[in-house]
Amino acid sequence: MAATLKEFLEACESLGLLRMIVTSSAAVLEVRGTISKLFYAELPKGKYANMHQEGYEFHLNMDKITQVKFETGEAKRGNFTTYAIRLLDEQMEPALSLFLQWGKPGEYAPGQVEAWHALKEQYGEIWQPAPVEAL
Repeated sequence: MAATLKEFLEACESLGLLRMIVTSSAAVLEVRGTISKLFYAELPKGKYANMHQEGYEFHLNMDKITQVKFETGEAKRGNFTTYAIRLLDEQMEPALSLFLQWGKPGEYAPGQVEAWHALKEQYGEIWQPAPVEAL
C-alpha cells in the first residue's frame, strides 16, 4: 500500500483512547490519550507529526519510521487480548507503541477493537509507509 505515515496517523483517530508508549534505554513513558488534532512541521531533522493534549505533547519524526506492525498479545495482568500497533525505526525497534486502552481490564470501548481490525485490514499486518513528500 502506498499510504504515508501521515495518512495512517490521521486514521488512528478512529481507535479512540490509546496507551502510547515510548521506551528508551533508561526509561519508559506511557500516556493515555487519543490521536487527534495533529499538525505537522518540517524541520532540519525531519518531518514531524505533532499533537498537544492536556498533560503532554507528542512529536514524532515520521522520517524515522520505517515499518508499522499490528500485534495482538496476552495481557500481563488479566486474561484478555491486547491490541497494539508498533511504529518501528531503522533498527526495527519500536519508536512508539499504540495500545488500545481499556476501561476495566479487557473491556474496550464499543467499536474500538473493530476499528483496530479495520486498520489492520486496510494497511496489512506489516507495512512500510511511503515517504511523506510535503506537509
